[in-house]
Amino acid sequence: MTIFWILSALITTLAGLLVLAGARRGADEGEGVASLTAAAELAELDRLKTRGLLDEAGWTAARAEAGRRILAAERETIPVRAGRNDRFLVLAGVGAAAAATLGLYAVAGTPGLPDQAFERRVDAWMTDLDRLEAPQIAAVAARVVRERPEDHQALTMLGSARFEAGDPIGAASAFRRALALQPDDARSWARLGESLVRANGGKIDGDAEAAFAQALRRDPGQLGARYFLGEAAMARGDRVTVRAMWTPLIAMLDPSDPRRIDLERRLTTMETGA
Repeated sequence: MTIFWILSALITTLAGLLVLAGARRGADEGEGVASLTAAAELAELDRLKTRGLLDEAGWTAARAEAGRRILAAERETIPVRAGRNDRFLVLAGVGAAAAATLGLYAVAGTPGLPDQAFERRVDAWMTDLDRLEAPQIAAVAARVVRERPEDHQALTMLGSARFEAGDPIGAASAFRRALALQPDDARSWARLGESLVRANGGKIDGDAEAAFAQALRRDPGQLGARYFLGEAAMARGDRVTVRAMWTPLIAMLDPSDPRRIDLERRLTTMETGA
């Protein structure tokens, strides 16, 4: 705990220094912008005249107009100036924020609570599985997999939990390990494909399509695999495969199911070319 407070103090001090340095740098850089822009504009007018693109009258008029704009901008711009005591006010603000944070922690937190190692938390989660969220279930499943690396069910549970927890890459890894144990598990092939699609930002690449094909080869009733294979075929304009994948899928869905209605609409649009 002592180390925590020391690190907190150091981070707070560093934050104050960064705020001061950033504010000072911003003021210094902001002061020269107008003058640099003015110099560039006047230099450009001189270059145009030298190259013969502006005659004497045009150059004189343009330079006069530029000068008026520059003078007007200088009158309107109020340069940023740091006061003598501003740095102390900034540091006082940072200190007040740190003090308020510590006060809130003292009231709402539990400063005297000893550190809880992650493994100890997993021990507690294993006794109350019904109320766990997906990341916690994934941690429990990972513990079981470490203890029983050949447990196919634990691996599929780990893959599902990681998928729900937003870790599609970890989910794909777990499903690959499960398939190494049971290559004929159609459900795991389908979940592997879904994990790869999510990891790829929704795009169905070759690996995901191959996984869905493996799932469908082992179980034609894998509706998710049929859907994604149809999506991949539609993306490359393969109408025959889209019909082959989605027609049985549509037949399995209830006529009032919004998914069926959407698939029928998309098939009709594809057929008519609308």
